[in-house]
Amino acid sequence: MNTFVGQTATWQRLLGDLRANRVPHALMFTGPSGSGKLALAVAFARALLCEHPAADGEPCGQCPSCKMTAKLEHPDLHFSFPIVKGTKVKPEQALSELYIKEWRARLLQSPYFDLNDWLADMGAANQQATYYVAESDNIQRKLALKASQGGRKVMVIWLPEKFNQETANKLLKLFEEPPAATHFLMVSEEPDLVLGTILSRTQRIMVPPLSREEYLQAHPPRDERQFLDMFILLMRLAYQRKVKDMREWSETMAAMGREQQKSFLQFCQRQVRENFVYNFRQPELNSQSPEEAAFSHNFARFINERNVIPIADELGKAETDIAQNVNARMVFFDLALKMIVLLIQ
Repeated sequence: MNTFVGQTATWQRLLGDLRANRVPHALMFTGPSGSGKLALAVAFARALLCEHPAADGEPCGQCPSCKMTAKLEHPDLHFSFPIVKGTKVKPEQALSELYIKEWRARLLQSPYFDLNDWLADMGAANQQATYYVAESDNIQRKLALKASQGGRKVMVIWLPEKFNQETANKLLKLFEEPPAATHFLMVSEEPDLVLGTILSRTQRIMVPPLSREEYLQAHPPRDERQFLDMFILLMRLAYQRKVKDMREWSETMAAMGREQQKSFLQFCQRQVRENFVYNFRQPELNSQSPEEAAFSHNFARFINERNVIPIADELGKAETDIAQNVNARMVFFDLALKMIVLLIQ
């Protein structure tokens, strides 16, 4: 039974490679946020480890390996993901295993989650998740062992863009010349940030966006309601030029975790695009919730060909600043002030 939504063509391509015994040793799943890249990678890991697959390559669901992978407890299925270690953990102990219980629980609940969800699971507050150098040694140790079931070994690596140079360099030879019957399934939200030396050693699997109906099936509404409220408030305060209230708005935004701040700015960029397209009066071009569409009914006229690109650019710059640890209060207040000028163009 598949645990992903949609993506039939991509799944059939993966199964075709599996049937033909031509699965590359390193795959990089990329595509739009929310498209189900991790869900697809985990499902393919299960297919790779199945002992008695169907004629079309689908995992049988009944063999011992399938029963173990269903619980994410197969001894030859490994996971590596960015973590926060806090101040009490020694550098040599900063491994994904610190949070493997939370990781399995999150994946079993739903493979459709983002870095904000994962940071919350780790109780990260304002810390940023990363791969520590010790993780590279740990990956090598795991994959040096013989497959306990006598078949393949699979390593799922989530967000390889979080590798720093030192961590990545220690893994390059392993990515290039892995042990026999070993597969790396990497899942990247921002492949442009993955070190080129890693990217060049993988075959990219482009995962297309889900339809609106599929997206809602995979992603029950959550933070987007709060994000929409904050977006609406920003635009109203900017239009009314309420600078004092805009400062309070920026303080509220600064209190969020950095990954949540980045997600909000990405949400805003999507809203700008949707409101610009809304002006064309062609509903099939829009992908909005009823609440978003209700706001666009009156707001869309303020997003036009003169300011749509400058507004999107400012939101993108703010996202970059947040990612580079620039003071969040300054970033959001500066952004709010710029909206005053941009909205009247």
